[in-house]
Amino acid sequence: MQRPPSQEQIQRDQLHGRQVAAMFGRIARWYDFLNHTLSLGLDIYWRWRLARVAQPRPGGAVLDLAAGTMDVSLALLRQYPDIRVAAVDYTLPMLVHGKRKLNGAPGGQIIPAQGDGRRLPLADESMDAATIAFGIRNIRPRMAAHKEVLRCLKPGGRFCILEFGTGRRKVWGGLYNFYLDKVLPTVGRIFSGDRAAYRYLAETIREFPDERQLARELLEAGYARVFHVAMLSGIVYLHVAEKAGELAGELAGETGGRATGAGASAGPAGGAPAGVPVRKDSLRKDSLRRDDPREAVLRCFTREDPGKPPREDG
Repeated sequence: MQRPPSQEQIQRDQLHGRQVAAMFGRIARWYDFLNHTLSLGLDIYWRWRLARVAQPRPGGAVLDLAAGTMDVSLALLRQYPDIRVAAVDYTLPMLVHGKRKLNGAPGGQIIPAQGDGRRLPLADESMDAATIAFGIRNIRPRMAAHKEVLRCLKPGGRFCILEFGTGRRKVWGGLYNFYLDKVLPTVGRIFSGDRAAYRYLAETIREFPDERQLARELLEAGYARVFHVAMLSGIVYLHVAEKAGELAGELAGETGGRATGAGASAGPAGGAPAGVPVRKDSLRKDSLRRDDPREAVLRCFTREDPGKPPREDG
């Protein structure tokens, strides 16, 4: 059983969150360009894979945590045109830049909100699925985010995590570490002027737990089954954790991934999860916790016109 964090640790985590938010705020205008450049465009495919395994119910609701400039939110809508997406990010400038992409009908189904992944402005069991791309590394403590997403998921819902590997696989060896040490900070500095931000990204990639450790974390948080799929020989991993209930399908059968947890097995590909149908207004005011005092966060979910961009205070 984990011991509760000390007040000092809580303060360190809060400071870390503010520092990370400030860092991403500085590089927000360059974020998409550098993602595509540094990955040679592969990040588009990786996000497509992430959206593919989410498998929300028709007409359902998906949480895109650490949504940033909302590339994953848009990828979700391309694959599931009738869903609504709660795009939550701690860094307001990232959402502001992302909002510029949301022109036309698809953008009206994406509801951006500034929020903390450790304390989400969502009702219990209100989301059919949740995604996070290259963001779980930045949340401390991770366990708080794992449990908070679990709270918001409906039974059988999936928490889909896209994250870099640690670079410990021999197949890439020194080449991957050279990329993290030299290429990533240098290219980041040339275009964004912020070498420190991309050095931080390299450091957090190395410090992140490997696929087995992350699986243990997710199971400890309360998920029933956990899967992972290695992409690009382990440079990137797609992790999927399922909440107990009517499961969304056998990911091992869908993607060739490895399963961990109670009742985990490789089976035939499954379709979207069956079970209790989701209301199309599952992101509206009546689905939110009414006792939540964070009106600045909730306004993005409760206003009549969800197409308006989030207000940048100050």
